[in-house]
Formats: sequence, structure tokens, C-alpha cells
Amino acid sequence: MQQTPTKLDHFVSADQVDPSLAMRLIARAAAFKAGATPTLPQPTYVANLFFENSTRTHTSFEMAERKLGMTVLPFEPKTSSVTKGETLSDTLRTLAAIGTQVAVIRHPQDDYYTPLIAEDIPLHLVNAGDGAGQHPSQMMLDLMTIYEEFGHFDGLTVGIVGDLTHSRVAHSDMQLLTALGATVVFSGPQTWYTPEFEAYGAYVPLDDLIPQVDVLMLLRVQLERLSPAELTEFDAASYHDRFGLTAARYAQMKPGAIIMHPAPANRDVELAGSLVTAPRSRIFTQMTNGVFMRMAMLELVCTP
Repeated sequence: MQQTPTKLDHFVSADQVDPSLAMRLIARAAAFKAGATPTLPQPTYVANLFFENSTRTHTSFEMAERKLGMTVLPFEPKTSSVTKGETLSDTLRTLAAIGTQVAVIRHPQDDYYTPLIAEDIPLHLVNAGDGAGQHPSQMMLDLMTIYEEFGHFDGLTVGIVGDLTHSRVAHSDMQLLTALGATVVFSGPQTWYTPEFEAYGAYVPLDDLIPQVDVLMLLRVQLERLSPAELTEFDAASYHDRFGLTAARYAQMKPGAIIMHPAPANRDVELAGSLVTAPRSRIFTQMTNGVFMRMAMLELVCTP
């Protein structure tokens, strides 16, 4: 049995989190939301290295860092020595050499963090998303939002719908939701339901899935990751009609069920534009909770 860690040097993957640690982080994030005082050593210096565009994750991490009292070093890949051929390893060693203790990284390469951790670079790595691999902070804020709504995971049915193949959110969330006792089911274009998902839940046609679920987790169609052939064939209106949450499907959701989406939401693609702020939507609640969960995650890696 996996032993719950009391300390993580790096926070990079769902594989590091068991149910006990998940619940501890949810409790700490909830405490921050209620006004708890951070216990982070001071001074603590952090750099956010985002090699892919981001609004929510980038600003959420920076807000979390500032609420913790961390000093945020500006870093912009387009104006850094990365443009001169510097490796990510050497960039991180440079930051460590000048006194940076934490690097929050989003990178297009899956599993970019494994060789960096093996090099034992002297700073804490926090993964803000790697390619189509992992997104542990989104996973944890999703869990916080579900727990805040229902007070438990055991017995809940969570439907994950959309661009499964390219979604680091799906890959992260399905692991821990299953471990916490939820039943996970999938839908969307069936070609995106690849064998890796079969171990975590069945594929269910969308109109059969909608009335079953307590949580409907919609995924953005990641056009930037589609092949040229897929991109040519993709039609937003057709996708919305076949795989999106329309007003008619919204009406079929069972009482108490909620909508989630990691955002940015493509209005009238994954869901009707009017549903982004509908009464069942928790999309902006997820964003609020993201700040407090990222505070909890950062505190965990930085506390001796």
C-alpha cells in the first residue's frame, strides 16, 4: 500500500497523491479559503516558467504565491536565454544559483520533469501542466470543488466528456477520483476514448450519460494539439450538436448535478454559451478554489 507522504520535494503528478494526502490538501485549501495564516518559511522566492500560453493557471499560481508571501521573480521565455538555446535544466540551475527555491513550470513536452528531478537540481518543481500528460493542480482544485459541493466522493458518478486523448485534466482527474471511490464514465468522440481510459471507466453515449452523473466535467477541444487531418475535419457546430452540453441536455441533468470545465471554455462548442454561468455551473468556483489549492500545494513542497 502506498504510504501517505508528509512532505513532497516536488509536486508533478497525480501518481504522488493518495486519498489521504488529497483530503489533507483539500482541508488545508479550505482553511486558506476561510482565512488561515500561511506557515511558509520567509523569504521564499519563486519563478513561474510558462512555455505555453495560460491565463487561469498562470495568474492563479501567482496570486497563490503572493497570498503566501512569496517573492515572485518575473520570467518570460520569449525574452530569456531559452531563445539562445539554453536548456531547461540550465535555466533552472541558473535560477537556483541566484536563490530561487521554487519553479512552477508549464511545458509542451510530456513528462518533462522526470529527467530534471533525476538531475537533483536544488529547487522545488511544481508542474503546471505537461503536454497532454499531467495537471496536478487542476486535479486538486477539481477535487476541492467536488468535495465542497457534496462532502464526499464515494458513490458519486463523474462524467468526463470531450477531448480525452489530449487532456492532461482527464489523465490526472480519473486516477484520483477512482481512488477516492467515485465512478468515472467517459463520453465524447469515441475515437478519443483510447485504451488508457478503459481501466478507469466505461464509454457511455452522451445522451445516456447526462442523466446519470453527479458531476459533468466537460473538456476543451484542444485544437492546437489536433493533427492537420483532425483539424480540417473539425466543425464546431457539429461537435456542439453531437457532443456538447446543449440547453436540452442541461434540462436532462439530475437534481443536484453540477457542471465543471477546466477552462477556457469554448462557448457553443463544449457547452452552450448561456450555460457557462448557469446555476449548475461551478466553472468560476473552480477558479476561485484554484488559488487556495495552489497555496496548499506550494506550502507542502516548501515547508521543511
